[in-house]
Amino acid sequence: MGKPIFQPTGNDTYAIVYVPTDKAEENHDFASALARSRRQEREHDFEGACNTRLDSFRRLAELIPDEGETNLEWDDENARAAMQVAYASGIDHFLVGDWEMAAAILELLLDIDPEDHLEATIPLAYIYIAMQEYESFDDIINDVNDKYIDKVILTLWSEFRRTGQLPRGEMVRLRTRFKPYYDEFMAAEHPADEAYLREIRSDRPSKEALARELWLQTEHLWNQFPDFIEALRRTA
Repeated sequence: MGKPIFQPTGNDTYAIVYVPTDKAEENHDFASALARSRRQEREHDFEGACNTRLDSFRRLAELIPDEGETNLEWDDENARAAMQVAYASGIDHFLVGDWEMAAAILELLLDIDPEDHLEATIPLAYIYIAMQEYESFDDIINDVNDKYIDKVILTLWSEFRRTGQLPRGEMVRLRTRFKPYYDEFMAAEHPADEAYLREIRSDRPSKEALARELWLQTEHLWNQFPDFIEALRRTA
């Protein structure tokens, strides 16, 4: 493809374009890297997929100047692919509990995509609680939409880690407004069986399937910090 460089769009953002180079090591295509990592996942080469995404993120980070703002243009296909592969790499590190690396990747992503098209704020908020970086958490929690179940879980977990208490108002919201999620978090088992997989892949997955998806996406947190789930279940 060529060497990726930033090109101003005239809208205070940058697109990514590719210029010819004789140095093979400078060639990189973000969209191809993203597609390759997805193919590696389908082939169950999860380590290879993670390495592909991390390498691509590092190449993106090398392009970003140390000074000034560098906002990438979401409507530019190449820039969007670069942001998507960076987000995926951040999630890779989040899922294995590498909090510092995950935070660094997602913070950089928010720097270059301040409109947060990929909603990187949500996993970053979970990471800040895990790291007990409460000032950073407080700085971003209001950017999480109140209509999302994540806002409720994040608020409950944050207060529990800080004070050992579960805020009553948020528990009421969880039980009433988000009951399928409440039921899922109370459940003893969360099988990713064929019925669940079929439902979550459908065009309109049920609230119950979405609740299980959230549990599975955050299960590694609750394995590491089981006291929060134990406290939730004591309220049942």
